[in-house]
Amino acid sequence: MAHTLDSTKRADIVIVGGGIIGSAIALRLARSGASVAVIDRGQPCSEASGAAAGMIAPQGEVIEPEPFSKLCTDSRDLYPEFVAEVEELSQEHVGYRRDGTLLVAIEENECEELEHVYRKQIALGLPLERLSNDHVLERFSGLSSQIELALFVKGDHWVNNERLTHALIRAGENSGVTFHWNCTVTGFKAQGDQVESVRVLPQGSAAEDIVSTGRVVLSAGCWSGQLAETLGVSLPIAPCHGEMIEFETPSDIPYVVRAGINYVVPRGPQGAVAGTTARWGSFEKAVTANGLHSIIQGLTRILPIAKDFKFRRAWAGLRPDTKDHLPVLGLGLMRNLIFATGHFRNGILLAPITAKLIAELVLTGASSHSLDLYSPSRFATLD
Repeated sequence: MAHTLDSTKRADIVIVGGGIIGSAIALRLARSGASVAVIDRGQPCSEASGAAAGMIAPQGEVIEPEPFSKLCTDSRDLYPEFVAEVEELSQEHVGYRRDGTLLVAIEENECEELEHVYRKQIALGLPLERLSNDHVLERFSGLSSQIELALFVKGDHWVNNERLTHALIRAGENSGVTFHWNCTVTGFKAQGDQVESVRVLPQGSAAEDIVSTGRVVLSAGCWSGQLAETLGVSLPIAPCHGEMIEFETPSDIPYVVRAGINYVVPRGPQGAVAGTTARWGSFEKAVTANGLHSIIQGLTRILPIAKDFKFRRAWAGLRPDTKDHLPVLGLGLMRNLIFATGHFRNGILLAPITAKLIAELVLTGASSHSLDLYSPSRFATLD
């Protein structure tokens, strides 16, 4: 349930942003005994966490640099335990599946890219299976006969991201986290290099509330840069607009199918989501004719039977992107302001490990993975 700000004038830790990243961090900290307040400008699951496809698939592309690739695969490997804990604490089923991802190529350039993916993953010791045209059509029904090459990644997973985010919130509430929805953080009060309190404007109120705190975690997605700016911290995060379609399918699709930026992800029962598009610079979440046309064209190219899928709904979301497409994790200039934002297309995938590392940093002052690559101070060298 939501709490009024009158019930939380002080918290050990204030987390700004209640999406999957903020909620996962809140749960981890609360389970360690901290008092945690999460403040979000909107409703649960109303931004990037609800707009995603739910793929947990780091082997679907070549991820650079290599330390980031390892961070992604390590987070994927945490998912079974992560989901089990969330489902137990929330008593909700999140739609987590481990049936694998099928990567396919039709055009010559797509085949070259898949060959590159295959060589890179094998070199890293990551398992995947290479399939010829004949083999892929024998094993997987409904695919285009024009597919020239396919890779099957048994270790990649997917989840219903909307269910997972709502379950994380419920698990957090059951563990003592207080969530404040429709409350906009307008700024911070700082003394020297320390944030002392957070200024909050509840929806419909003319007066700000002040929440005192010992630590602040900034996980506000596309709005993180604007909030950091109020403290004089430069954090260049830009929204990347993406569109999605959900379909009703005649039967369950048993696996994720992906070809470049086009993909279809099971969303059962008898459902699937397809995406996506990418357009930078605007905070407008519009569904466009061009976007829907691009998604449908890409989907039916690899899965011709999709022409008979029934339309359910379409939506658009904003991915928080950075200049180098890497997340922002760790401490900046303020000694008690910790960043956990800018996850771009990998927020669902990276939720478990982000929660683990940020909780370690908050509670012990150090994390088990080096966060140097993701430091907010790196942007000074990228201008």
